[in-house]
Amino acid sequence: RVIPVVPEWHTGKTVAVVGSGPAGLAAAQQLTRSGHTVVVYERDDDIGGLLRFGIPEFKMEKKVLNRRLKQMRQEGTVFTPNTTIGVDITGEQLLDRFDAVVLAIGSTVAREVPVPGRDLAGIHLAMEYLTQANREALGKKVVGQITAAGKHVLVVGGGDTGSDCIGTAVRQGAASVTQLIIRPQAPTTRPGHEPWPTHPVLFELSSSHEEGEIGQVYSVSTGGFRGSDGHVTGLQVTEAVKVDGVYQRIEGTVRDFPADLVLLAIGYAGPEPDGVVAELGVELDARGNIARGADFETNVPGVFVAGDAGRGQSLVVWAIAEGRSAAHGVDAFLQGSSALPKPIQPTDRPLVV
Repeated sequence: RVIPVVPEWHTGKTVAVVGSGPAGLAAAQQLTRSGHTVVVYERDDDIGGLLRFGIPEFKMEKKVLNRRLKQMRQEGTVFTPNTTIGVDITGEQLLDRFDAVVLAIGSTVAREVPVPGRDLAGIHLAMEYLTQANREALGKKVVGQITAAGKHVLVVGGGDTGSDCIGTAVRQGAASVTQLIIRPQAPTTRPGHEPWPTHPVLFELSSSHEEGEIGQVYSVSTGGFRGSDGHVTGLQVTEAVKVDGVYQRIEGTVRDFPADLVLLAIGYAGPEPDGVVAELGVELDARGNIARGADFETNVPGVFVAGDAGRGQSLVVWAIAEGRSAAHGVDAFLQGSSALPKPIQPTDRPLVV
């Protein structure tokens, strides 16, 4: 049973959390329970960020998220959707109104494939496709929805986002689904260079792959798209091999795959550098993420960062851990010390990335 944990006293301090994904929600709940007044700002029309509009219902039921949000509201956290920091509220206003700010804006600048034919219709970023599908599944009206129904679908990318695209396309009734992956196929048993206790990279099939006849093609790099009447009809790929850490194409190995719909699921380069990032004047690191110190603080006093915005694209569990750890830093900043747990350090990384 999930019950609210209401603070016994209030500090009189106020905190703004920008972004309502897993990192933002984790930070907000900890800070509310510490007695601070917390307002979560979300630019979308509903709360949850990636949890609501990025992860499909078949992977994470939204009733779990709704239950947590109900608990947080009962504890005192205030949620303000349809609010873009940098547009509806300026960065300067945010700093004037609140004693501390947590940036949990995610890593939303998608990586691209700058190859011939990219401008053809029918080629979409994975999150554009998934967001629309998730909205439709939640009963929201989606005008001009991208759908895989009756189409030959190519998913470019081998991570969790690609898997979500596959499961969604199968459910929409795709004629076929093929996944193109630049890395070689992983072994089925633990390799010698990844001994216990490291987490070995092994060949695995997600539930999405098991739900249909999904083609998987490894060690290929996108070459160029072909089309007809302005719409994509196929994609040429070349076999690829990693040399000194960089994938290189092998000449004379071109293959062609027909496609009516291409979904690009190749990751994200970092947070959006304009808007709240520019207005607050927070610095970025060499990777394009928001730079932070040992307590998740930025170069701007009172402004902290948690989740993918500072860490780079990662897993939900890391975002939650970062949100909780950032809350410790905020609480200590506001009160001089903190009894909140700090599960991880900003530099913590999984044993195998």
